[in-house]
Amino acid sequence: MTQFAPNVENEFWADHVALLVESFMRTTGRPLISGDAKALYEADFVVLSHNTAADPILTYANLRAQGLWERNWDEMTQMPSRLTAEPDERAARATLFEALKGQGYLDNYEGIRVSATGRRFAIRNAIIWTLTDQNGQHQGEAATFKEVEFI
Repeated sequence: MTQFAPNVENEFWADHVALLVESFMRTTGRPLISGDAKALYEADFVVLSHNTAADPILTYANLRAQGLWERNWDEMTQMPSRLTAEPDERAARATLFEALKGQGYLDNYEGIRVSATGRRFAIRNAIIWTLTDQNGQHQGEAATFKEVEFI
């Protein structure tokens, strides 16, 4: 799979990574990563985010996420985030995001996901949080996890 990457030096991506990092800290009280946009993009754990559209589109997928879903940057960031899960898992995923609205973040989330080639994998101990900017404006949701089991 050819990897296409965002220009991590670009101001938009620097701002988006700042949103990911700062909202994670504000919401959970824990750091997401120490380092810059390049460090997050190349991290050994998954980081994904999506926007606030009625059918949210992924806005960020680091290299680890791209590898798991077997999609490059352009494919990931044009995809509705619901398609990261199998059809049978999408209702549970939607319920998760409804619960998230009242709590700000959830941790220890587990679910089954599927790659572009149909490879199934379980994610474990995921943290899912609401992306809010410094003014408290809702910008979407994000997820991070390291534990994966192929099934």
